[in-house]
Amino acid sequence: MPDRPRTFLDYFYHWESAKPDAAYLRQPEGRRWRSYTWRQTGDEARRIAAALQDLGLGPQDRIGLISKNCAHWIIADLAIKIAGCVSVPVYPTLNADQLRQVLEHSGCKALFIGKLDSLDAVRGGVPEGILRIALPLCQDAEMLRWETLLTRYLPIAQPYRPVLTDLESIVYTSGTTAEPKGVMKTYAQTSAGIGSVLEVTRLDRIRRGRFFSYLPLNHDAERALVEGGSLINGGTVYFAESIATFAANLRAARPTIFLAVPRIWTRFRMGVLERIPQERLERLIRLPLLGALVKRRIRKALGLNDLKLAISGAAPIAAETIAWFKSLGVIICEGYGMTENSAICTINPPEAIRIGTVGKPYPGCELRIDPETQEILMRAPWVMEGYYRNPELTAQTLRGGWLHTGDMGEWTDEGYLRITGRVKDMFKTSKGEYIIPGPMERMFSSNTLIEQVCIAGYGQPQPFALVNLSDTARHLSMAEVSASLRATLEAVNAAVADYERINKVVVTETLWTVDNGLMTPTLKVRRNAIDARYRLRMEAWYNQGEDPVIWE
Repeated sequence: MPDRPRTFLDYFYHWESAKPDAAYLRQPEGRRWRSYTWRQTGDEARRIAAALQDLGLGPQDRIGLISKNCAHWIIADLAIKIAGCVSVPVYPTLNADQLRQVLEHSGCKALFIGKLDSLDAVRGGVPEGILRIALPLCQDAEMLRWETLLTRYLPIAQPYRPVLTDLESIVYTSGTTAEPKGVMKTYAQTSAGIGSVLEVTRLDRIRRGRFFSYLPLNHDAERALVEGGSLINGGTVYFAESIATFAANLRAARPTIFLAVPRIWTRFRMGVLERIPQERLERLIRLPLLGALVKRRIRKALGLNDLKLAISGAAPIAAETIAWFKSLGVIICEGYGMTENSAICTINPPEAIRIGTVGKPYPGCELRIDPETQEILMRAPWVMEGYYRNPELTAQTLRGGWLHTGDMGEWTDEGYLRITGRVKDMFKTSKGEYIIPGPMERMFSSNTLIEQVCIAGYGQPQPFALVNLSDTARHLSMAEVSASLRATLEAVNAAVADYERINKVVVTETLWTVDNGLMTPTLKVRRNAIDARYRLRMEAWYNQGEDPVIWE
């Protein structure tokens, strides 16, 4: 155990020495799985680190990483750190202009390029002079190949011990705005929250830890739980090969530690209900002996039968979804965090979850609610250093020693935090009333026929609910779906103030996806993009007949 706080690299060196022949990373290749032991992972990472140094990359030089999730994403990230450089991971969905923007803003001198749907962004978005290194799953023979470097260099013998004040990573929260936000994280900050997380999750005590990686690894929650969590736990990371193989890969992995965004939990639920209607399921699970068998079979079919820690984050999850999984024996701990605080802010303790909240602050985390704006303010030793090359935005976000999160919240009587919305998500109707979309969106999401919902209506007399339907709804008639949406609308409107009452539910024809820019890579709705897409049609919808459900 080092005298200073333990970094993720320290954990890696420990497992590399303690159990060199145990499987650390497992990459699917069709029906086969390729395993990388801790020894093999260390050998490749150290060889690549030696290559980076020989190729002219020095201490604290920035090195980018663009790839879908795979074993070599983590190996490359380790290699960057072992070389003493700064890791700059980016979303694999960036287009050429967005990628160029991030690479130029961060000053990257090299870029690891891995598994991508298309290399167009790389070919058009990498500035001249940046060294390009192809990971094994990159289909480009013209770049400098990872495999070539492995044969050309010997591993670095002496373990690199980072200076705690050095930058470990710059994480870009958005490559799609006029000015990218690069969150700077030092080794001291990324290691500061480890003990706090372990105190609540007991991640280090979960035996035979198995992680399943499919959310973008450059996203802080996935990176922290999968890469960071596996380094702490000493467990094995399994990867999803593609969307088509996701379910089979998950069943093979049988994760014990699993993070999912709300849309994934909803899709799991919808998949079950397509096979077993809710009323029949409720009858079955109430039976003393058969009920336990049914619940176990459903968990096994999903690949979730061995779960010890299940977490939902990145966006609010419907209370009904958490309750539904709890009825099957899956306890989902909803948490709350952001890149600026290493995704460590609050979490529901596994033994005392409170549905409808995001839990209690982690030990060492201080929270308060601004009495005027209801904004959540946070401070902890692991809060970011600031935004790279953006002192003005840093000063706006870190004021008076507090991180201004941009989220709005309130406390329950038991000291649990409830998120009520985003400060910037509020919009004003033509009546001059402010609408906070979050609470109403959560009420709509209780309808299993709705997969995504966005409350909009800036400048209109009353707000609208724009919805994408779930796969379950597509098996029903338009009349059946409309009747269900009307019932939900009535229930929501009965629970809100008059000025908040939803005027129309609009079933949109276009599915909101990452590819068309209406969802983020972590499957959150891009509210501004959706509002811009539909705003000009809202006045006509508002005046369109008496039926409150409109089909685009």
